[in-house]
Amino acid sequence: MAAAMVALCTAAVSAADAPRAPQAVRRLVVSIPDRKLALIENDAIVSVFAVAVGAPDSPTPIGTFIIVNRIPNPTYYKPGKIVGPGAANPLGTRWIGLNEKGYGIHGTDQPRSIGSARSHGCIRLRNRDVEQLFERVRPGDVVELYAERTPEITQLFGTP
Repeated sequence: MAAAMVALCTAAVSAADAPRAPQAVRRLVVSIPDRKLALIENDAIVSVFAVAVGAPDSPTPIGTFIIVNRIPNPTYYKPGKIVGPGAANPLGTRWIGLNEKGYGIHGTDQPRSIGSARSHGCIRLRNRDVEQLFERVRPGDVVELYAERTPEITQLFGTP
């Protein structure tokens, strides 16, 4: 019995002390004027996606935010309207929620809107793109939303 306890304790300590793979440091950088989103991991560009941004009467918020949740096949809620998962859902196939209530990164049922300023402030991607992004990001990842070009934006997305 004592030998079994020692073996269990040793296994528990060994697992706790085992080296862990370093977690990727991820951030998403969105250029509102370029209508593009870059996924950056450990300071390397992984992917760049075309996006739709907020319309002039419902602009995308500016600043640094944090991903708080990820919801596959979300339900869309609006006063007087609920749309379940499916082809007619304005959120598309994935929701990546930000720490600014009501704002997120999501798919769309209007793929032709990508590249324009037509959302209610959220960042829209084609469903296939948001599905790819969804698999890479996690709650706690940083999302930076820029209204103006910076040297980093120019480096990420090139000159307009």
